[in-house]
Amino acid sequence: MGRLFRRPLRIPEATDLFFPKSWLSPHCVAGKLCKWGNLAHNSRPVNRTHAILLRKTRLTESSLIVTWLSASHGRVKTVAKGVFRPKSRLAGVLDSLHLCEIQFAPARSGDLHSLREATLLDAFVNVRRDYPRLVLAAYGVELIERTTEAEFPMPELFDLLQRLLRFLDANVGSQKALRHFEAELVRLLGVAQPGIPAEESLEAVLHRLPVNRGELLSRLSAL
Repeated sequence: MGRLFRRPLRIPEATDLFFPKSWLSPHCVAGKLCKWGNLAHNSRPVNRTHAILLRKTRLTESSLIVTWLSASHGRVKTVAKGVFRPKSRLAGVLDSLHLCEIQFAPARSGDLHSLREATLLDAFVNVRRDYPRLVLAAYGVELIERTTEAEFPMPELFDLLQRLLRFLDANVGSQKALRHFEAELVRLLGVAQPGIPAEESLEAVLHRLPVNRGELLSRLSAL
């Protein structure tokens, strides 16, 4: 079995895409907007980052609310419009556990941002082909969702979840992998205590562990 949660290549910082003021024609001030100036005035900044899709919820007949764990912006929610329309560029991209590069425009108010682009980087296909791996990955996602604050950047937690998915994509699930993930999570959250099992530290924070943990441990012990 491969090394637990092998660290991936370092992910570059997110880039804010916008037109600098230095690009604007001086004539824009006089109301004679050049092409670049017009675009700069009328478009909002767009954030680009790597992100793992945690959850998706139907919003309308053609749109979704998508929750991501991003490398640079923490846990964010975006609206993906036109997903179910024919020839949508997002078809097949927005699925749970997918690692994507996304671009989103921040909301003018509230925390529901507008998804502009999403490019699939890794689908972790082997995780979906094996039920114990899939359940363990879903367990990790639930812990991440319950221990993170919205839009509070913690790149270490993004890295941890990505390592779990990469490990499960290459190896069968195991109790050792589950307990390693829990131990890393409490360490990164700063709630680890010497001599105290990680699951007890998590239970103290969450008040209740995910209900499927016991069943998951039993299933993994049989492998």
